[in-house]
Amino acid sequence: MSIDPNSRYQLDKHKTRLGFERAAATYDANAVLQREIGERLTERLDLIRMQPETVLDLGCGTGFISGHLLKRYKKARIIGVDLAHSMVQKTRSRGGWFRKPQGVCADAAHLPFQPQCADMLISSLMLQWCNDLPAVFREFVQVLKPNGLLMFATFGPDTLKELRASWSQVDGYTHASRFVDMHDVGDALVQAGFRDPVMDMEMITLTYADVRGLLRDLKGIGANNATSGRNHGLTGKAHLQAFLQAYEQFRQKDGNYPATYEVVYGHAWAPKLLPSPLPEKFIPIAIHRNLE
Repeated sequence: MSIDPNSRYQLDKHKTRLGFERAAATYDANAVLQREIGERLTERLDLIRMQPETVLDLGCGTGFISGHLLKRYKKARIIGVDLAHSMVQKTRSRGGWFRKPQGVCADAAHLPFQPQCADMLISSLMLQWCNDLPAVFREFVQVLKPNGLLMFATFGPDTLKELRASWSQVDGYTHASRFVDMHDVGDALVQAGFRDPVMDMEMITLTYADVRGLLRDLKGIGANNATSGRNHGLTGKAHLQAFLQAYEQFRQKDGNYPATYEVVYGHAWAPKLLPSPLPEKFIPIAIHRNLE
């Protein structure tokens, strides 16, 4: 019997959700990189001549992008969607007294919206938490109106390469997600029915005075190791010390330690004529009320 090596990188959705539920209170203090990428992603909307009526912020986290969308599209309905209920609650507190984002707690692979209800989907650093990217993109196509826009940022394969290389010298467990190559993301978009995909990539390197600072940041934003091939027990002090020692190979001349992130940006358009919609789902406002 053969075993698919990629199965070791399948993500445990319950553990993923739990990590973000617990991190809602600490996320903003640690999400320096996430805010920077969110700003770079939303700046790309300057090039899009579109005044959407309904925008979904998929993987909204604490609502940084939802808050931006409220200001950019003053007449649009902004709906933050996240797997973690505590993150959705944070998002719903954004905005002013008379206008705030709506919030829906849902899985991006099973969006509880009516077909063809949204003009725009925007997603910053959520797609890397999805096991089946083609299926998620097919779900996105169903939710978008004809000619609707999908814009996203996600992580590519070189993300946290120093961390993964260091752990590989310690044990045979998986310690970080396997990130999808930019070209494979583009292929998945086309397979799902999106048209005119545009992709680009940049490398961002953060530096830390010590490696424990990196680990604290990852924990603070809820980015725990949810892979199936992880060590399901506790990491002992000896293992952790061996990891820290292995990371020394990446120490820079100034004494700092790098953490590399490969950031993939993309956008694509829904078909001009969408396929027959799936059976009708709940409307967003109904779910919003159920959460209250």
